[in-house]
Amino acid sequence: MKIEAIDLFYVALPDITRTADGTQDSLVVRVRTDNGLEGWGECDASPLVSMTAYVMPMSHSNIINIREALIGETIDSPEDVVRLRARAGEFGLDIQQLDHAVAGADIAMWDVLGKHVGEPVWRLIGHKASYKKLPYASVLFGDNPAETRAIATSIAERKFRAAKFGWGPMGRGSLGDDIALVQAARDGLGQDAKLMVDAGIIWGDDVDAAYERAVAFADLGVVWLEEPLRTEEVGAYKALSDRVRADGVQIGIAGGEGADFYRSADDMMTNAGLDFVQIDVGRIGGITEAKRVADRAHELGIQYVNHTFKSHLSVAASIHVFAGIEEFDLIEYPAGDSPLVLGLTAPTGIFRDSEGFVQASDKPGLGVEVNLGAIHEYQRHVKIEIDGEVLFESAQP
Repeated sequence: MKIEAIDLFYVALPDITRTADGTQDSLVVRVRTDNGLEGWGECDASPLVSMTAYVMPMSHSNIINIREALIGETIDSPEDVVRLRARAGEFGLDIQQLDHAVAGADIAMWDVLGKHVGEPVWRLIGHKASYKKLPYASVLFGDNPAETRAIATSIAERKFRAAKFGWGPMGRGSLGDDIALVQAARDGLGQDAKLMVDAGIIWGDDVDAAYERAVAFADLGVVWLEEPLRTEEVGAYKALSDRVRADGVQIGIAGGEGADFYRSADDMMTNAGLDFVQIDVGRIGGITEAKRVADRAHELGIQYVNHTFKSHLSVAASIHVFAGIEEFDLIEYPAGDSPLVLGLTAPTGIFRDSEGFVQASDKPGLGVEVNLGAIHEYQRHVKIEIDGEVLFESAQP
């Protein structure tokens, strides 16, 4: 089959706030083929910036848009998807947003290929089985301990067995303030639930500040301290990880969501001393690149965990990446109230079973379908025009 069209849909809530919440808008990508099939993907980046990578005029041989790289190409096997992902990278070699943008098309190509051959994506990318994963409810800290405890209590009432709290006021006050936030989360969740903390790169390259929190949070049974430092501060990460291990502090160091291409992720895995590497399939260039990272993490003995703070379309794409590696047993599961989280794929989704686990579907492709009604409701109209020539205009889904 051949790729006949690549459609772009910018969806957004009516009001966007500065809250560190990636579920407020999205770029959804549809790949259509000449045999009538459709595949869907989602990018985790600024929708408008990513859209331009699909439609902008050529600057020279290394800046050619994604549509030109992919439309008209044949896609009948996993090797074709890998080839086309590489082709888009070659055409857009000097496009800085390329990996974020092409992620949507890569995911959509795996989805449409799975539908074409009647196989789930996890099998197409080489896994022999699909193992259950424990979802952790991924939420933001409240503005204070009382709000945080209320959020944690609601998560416990929803029967989640694990949760991660991030961003908000974490790191913006004293050590005591941060401990109070995490204590509130622990109190609301209960002692048996897994608790993780995402610091949102708040301490930059300050190893001492991160280490103080690691020690304090370990006493509260926190599984990992995520992104305490900026992604590029690989040396600082290594110093922190070494110090935590040398002192016997019982907490993992996690990072990697800021790695937006394979070599960045590999650098963190080999040189930063991570215990957990967290990769966003919608940032690193899609399923193709995320699977490379998961394989490398398995080789190095580092636990791969997805980073996903978008819709269940992204959750579905993410779980296929590491479905067949049993020891990679945790999955980030956005648990906020944005209507785009579940709405983009309702009524399908990656749902918890009676024991609280989730699992990649055996259905062809990603195993979820996009809700066209949600796209119609939340779609923003975009028109990109140069000298009277329309390069792109939003269409109905």
